[in-house]
Amino acid sequence: MITDTEIKIKGLEALIKTLGEVEAERFISLIMREPFDYTKWQKTLWADKSVEELSAAAMQLRKKSKMQK
Repeated sequence: MITDTEIKIKGLEALIKTLGEVEAERFISLIMREPFDYTKWQKTLWADKSVEELSAAAMQLRKKSKMQK
């Protein structure tokens, strides 16, 4: 298991890689500004996807990340 600091660093790196520095900062400010219930959000995030679809997408993403290393 990695430390909380490592999680924060990896999360920020992922945001910057995906959104760029400016949009990552904007995302963080949006999350901090608005009341946000992560558990409720997770329940509705992929409501239109089956377990099989989510699993396939996760496996594909994992395969892609291994290829980039």
